[in-house]
Amino acid sequence: MSRIGEKPIPIPSGVTVEVEPGNRVRVKGPKGELSEQVSPDLSVAIEEGQVLVARPSQQARHRSQHGLARTLISNMVVGVSQGFEKGLEIHGVGYRATVEGSDLVLNIGYSHPVRVSPPPGIQFEVGQEDRSRIIQVKVRGIDRQKVGQVAADIRRVRKPDPYKGKGIRYQGEYIKLKQGKRAAS
Repeated sequence: MSRIGEKPIPIPSGVTVEVEPGNRVRVKGPKGELSEQVSPDLSVAIEEGQVLVARPSQQARHRSQHGLARTLISNMVVGVSQGFEKGLEIHGVGYRATVEGSDLVLNIGYSHPVRVSPPPGIQFEVGQEDRSRIIQVKVRGIDRQKVGQVAADIRRVRKPDPYKGKGIRYQGEYIKLKQGKRAAS
């Protein structure tokens, strides 16, 4: 039994959820609109201000899709009402990040600045450098998958160095530093 799939999804005020023919779920809210195609085997119903997802049988295929569909719909409801945010930290002396227009421009030790253009629905915000020379970068949007993917693409530009710890990492990510040759001998 899928414990996640059985939980009802509460619909907050200001958000409307529609189930279209072909099991396409469309969610509209104050921050925007998202839609997702749910497996035709599952049934999606809206009752008493909640979204319920049900499966027809106990087959492994239906059980696996049940929790996934419920989570995707829940993420759409949260996205259009509150939005999602992923934080990144840039560690390194002389590393800089700025927002020019809608693009994020990174000066992170390469001979050229790296420009990251956001896909539609994604915004960047750069915080001030604090005393420990860490720059905070926020990736915001209503689609959870897009926010995570853009944050991963930015991190991939300069992964954290395992010896000095310089680079781009997720907020709160811990990098275990390796010892160099000198310390090992």
